[in-house]
This record gives sequence, C-alpha cells and structure tokens, in this order.
Amino acid sequence: MKYYLGMDIGGTKCAVVISEKNSNSIKDKIRFETKVERGWKSVVDELINSAIEIVERNGIVSHDVLACGVSCGGPLDCEKGIIMRPPNLPDWDNVPLADIVKERLGIPCKVRNDADACALAEWQFGAGKGTKNMIFLTFGTGMGAGLILDGKLYSGTCGTAGEVGHIRLDADGPVAYGKAGSFEGFCSGAGIAAMGKKMLSIYNGTTAIPYDNVTAKTIADAAINGDKLANAIYRRCGEKLGLGLSILIDILNPERIVIGSIFQRSGYLLIDSMNEVLKKEALAISAECCKIVPAMLGDDIGDYAAIGVAKEYAEDKK
Repeated sequence: MKYYLGMDIGGTKCAVVISEKNSNSIKDKIRFETKVERGWKSVVDELINSAIEIVERNGIVSHDVLACGVSCGGPLDCEKGIIMRPPNLPDWDNVPLADIVKERLGIPCKVRNDADACALAEWQFGAGKGTKNMIFLTFGTGMGAGLILDGKLYSGTCGTAGEVGHIRLDADGPVAYGKAGSFEGFCSGAGIAAMGKKMLSIYNGTTAIPYDNVTAKTIADAAINGDKLANAIYRRCGEKLGLGLSILIDILNPERIVIGSIFQRSGYLLIDSMNEVLKKEALAISAECCKIVPAMLGDDIGDYAAIGVAKEYAEDKK
C-alpha cells in the first residue's frame, strides 16, 4: 500500500494528515494550535514530529509514503519549496520547508499556496471532480483563485496566477488588495462588512444588522430574516460576483467554477443578482457551458488540499 502525507499550515491551526494512494478519504489526522509567537522552528518541529507519529501509529513504512504536500498561505516560492513570510506567519522568512521535510523525513515534498491547493482538492475529491477546466474561488476572508486548465494546475510564470481579487470591478468601492473597487473589495468577508458599514451609515430605515458588530455573518443572519438593508448588501455583492465571474468565463472558458466559504454558506443570497449580471455580461456560449457550484469539502478542505498537493507532485514525478 502506498500513501500521501499532507501538512496544512495556518496562522491559528496546523494539521498533519495521511491518506491511502487510491482513497478519497483521510486515513488519520493530527491537529494542533500554531501559536506563531513560539517561532517557525518550533512549529516545524511539531509538524515533523506529528508526521513521524502518524506514520508510526498506522504501521506505515516511510518509503511507502510517495510524497508530502504542504498547503500554506503565500507568498511562497513553490519551485524551491520556500515559505516567504505570509501575513499570518510573521517570522516565517524564507523557510525552506520542502528541504527540511526531505532531510528529516526522507519524503519528497511540494509546497503550494492555499488557493492552488484547495483548487486541487476540489478538482480531485470534490465539486470539480471529472472536469478538465475548472476555477476554484476562495471567497472567504479574501478572494483568490486556483486554476485548473487542460487538466493541470496553472500557476503562471512566477507563480502568481489566480490573483483575481486584484481585478478592479468599479472605479470606487471597498478597498482590498490595495485597490478600491477590487473584486476582493466587493466579494470577501471583509468586503461585505465594509459595504455594510458604509450602507448602514446612510440608511434611514430600521435594520436588524447590529451597529457594533457588522460582519458578513451578521449581515447574512439579518438577510435570512428578511432585513431589507442586509438583502441589499448581499444583492450588491452578488452583482459584483457576477461581473467578476463574467470576466473569468470570457477569458478562460471553464466548464465549472467552484466557490468556497461565503458562497458555500450563503450562496442563496447571491445567486439571483449574480445570474442577472452573468446573463448581461458573459458571452452566452461560454456561460452556457459553465456550471457555478458551491465547494463540497467544507471544513475538511485544508486536509484534502494538502493531500491534493502530494498527489499532484507524485503523479508529475512519474
């Protein structure tokens, strides 16, 4: 039996997982708090020790582990396997994680940014399974994309393909990714909250949105109960989502767009306005062959993302 090892690294939590080569499930998992204040060396030691533990307790011989995949927020040097100081990992300054894993575990290792890794996960195990051309959109705290084109992950010339949050959709609007009116500014948790605060400041009616706690979730909760302002905020977000999707559909002609996080939980608040704009803006022939669906893997996506990176790397090495 052959296996894939995965490491999902976040600013709050980390996980080490293992899966059988031909399985669609996680065989075992160790999760721990990152505690970034202790420094990257301590966190990496715990990742390595957790990997050793998970291999040993499942009776696996290390040479039967084909590859280790790492999913981590960028910036990264994916070719060299280096983590280059992500915002949520403040002292991880040019950490050569792939080399460390290879040296200490004897397992070849590949590092991918989390959007690309999640795209691999949904393509291999989730809502994009069976497709040749698929886009995965994070739509969480930020807006990023992973691109599967012609049956392969596409990373671009310097590894920055998929930074769709930087696209400007309007001359003005919430600021995100250093740009007012950006895709991420309108379509992210922070963007929805920013729109909510601005619209709330000029709204004269009554609303269930709490003035002291304006978030994507509290706005969604109010919208579910029929709040007029909350629904207007999500309608605005849905319009901009439709505009951003139209650009991606016209340029890349995907057969499926898989959208995570907020769309997965609250897509019903966005779909009508999204579809109205798609109908006006996207090329009809391209839009008709593209299905837009919520992500399937939910809270487990980080686990499958890391395994997906390992699987991709092992298969590319053949």
